[in-house]
Amino acid sequence: MTKAEEFEHLRPLLFSIAYRILGGVGEAEDAVQETWLRYEASASRPTSVKAFLSATVSRIAIDVLRSARVRREEYVGQWFPEPLLADPYEDPERSAELADSVSMAALLLLERLSPLERAVFVLREVFGFAFGDVASAVGRSEAACRQLAVRARRHMDAGRVRFAADRRERDRLAQRFFGAFREGDLDGLRELLAADVKLVGDSGGKAPLWGEGVFGAEPVARLLAAFAGPFARIGGVVEPREVNGQPGALFRDRDSRVVNTMTLDLLGGRVQTIRAVLNPDKLAHLGPVADAWTVVRETNRARRR
Repeated sequence: MTKAEEFEHLRPLLFSIAYRILGGVGEAEDAVQETWLRYEASASRPTSVKAFLSATVSRIAIDVLRSARVRREEYVGQWFPEPLLADPYEDPERSAELADSVSMAALLLLERLSPLERAVFVLREVFGFAFGDVASAVGRSEAACRQLAVRARRHMDAGRVRFAADRRERDRLAQRFFGAFREGDLDGLRELLAADVKLVGDSGGKAPLWGEGVFGAEPVARLLAAFAGPFARIGGVVEPREVNGQPGALFRDRDSRVVNTMTLDLLGGRVQTIRAVLNPDKLAHLGPVADAWTVVRETNRARRR
């Protein structure tokens, strides 16, 4: 197998590692490309290509994350990861860990960790690498990596809420939610929302947003119901999709351009959190992006009519 063939075989794994460390699709793709350039330029063949490439992409991602954290501190409003429609890497033996770790909620928890803790957690807890390989990847001793893993697990467990595990139940609830949303069914939405539900968004200051968020079943239901009908009348489409391994949707304008994504956290038969990504910079990898300001103006005019 040539170097290029070996690399392409492992590309899905490398992207999945980098995305979980960085929370950005574009940044992860850049880290994978840099990994290839380094591998192509190396004169020798490593004993384990998988270990070598995983270590390389992890080190690159750690360096990128250290500089990205400064930018995120200056970010306008709430920061969410870039939405991911499909994780390219699959491992039946670790399917639960992979699905849980790519959710918006889990990626936001990972933001609380230091870059080293985050990389160790991703490599060890998500992908099951041996501590020797983890130590090689992050440039620390195995003992230090074990301590980093313990701290990371403690932080993650303290903030984690286990959302609906039964996929069929989850999908049925999401189908009911988006059905009620498209119909502008206020009562139907009320029935599906938790009493303390929150609707929050990430616009980066580049798209319209509803302040710091909307909280509580009644305000959230009224906002969603008021938006749905006029959005449909101007040609808007709500396309249910799995986003970051969770029930969600792509919102498109009349020309099929992406307006925003939405993901749902579901627990106890109710929607607990609704997260919308509207920042056009975070949507470009999904296709042509709409001008959200124009979409909102047209939706408001349709609502007044």
